[in-house]
Amino acid sequence: MCEIFISADPESYESRTRSVRLHGVITSIRLENLHWEVLAEIGQRDGMSVTQLLERLHDELVAARGEVGNFASFLRVSALRYMALQAHQRIPTDVNVPIRSLDARKVLEHLPAGWATPRVGSESALG
Repeated sequence: MCEIFISADPESYESRTRSVRLHGVITSIRLENLHWEVLAEIGQRDGMSVTQLLERLHDELVAARGEVGNFASFLRVSALRYMALQAHQRIPTDVNVPIRSLDARKVLEHLPAGWATPRVGSESALG
C-alpha cells in the first residue's frame, strides 16, 4: 500500500515560498511544489496566472466568508478538492474545459459529508 505514496518524487513535496501581490499588498505563501503545480493548472484552465488565481480566490473567499483565515491551508485544500472532484468525475480532466464554464451547483451536488459547507436553507452541500 505505502509504495503508492512513498514513490512520489521528493521534489513534489518540497516546499516553496512565493511572494505574491494581492491588491497591492505583498504576501508570502509557502506551499509544496505539487500544490503550486495544481494551482497553476487550475488558473491556466481559465487563462489566469497563479497570482491572478490567488487574487480571485482571495476575493471570492472574503466575499463569501468575510475573512480569509489561513490562506495557505485554503489553497492546499482547494488543490486537493480540484483533484478529488476530477477523480469523482465532477470536473473534467480535459484542461481545455474552463472551470468558469462548469455549473458549480451540479459539480457540488451530493458530495460526501464534510466536503462542503451546506448553504443556509439548502438541503445539499453546495459550499
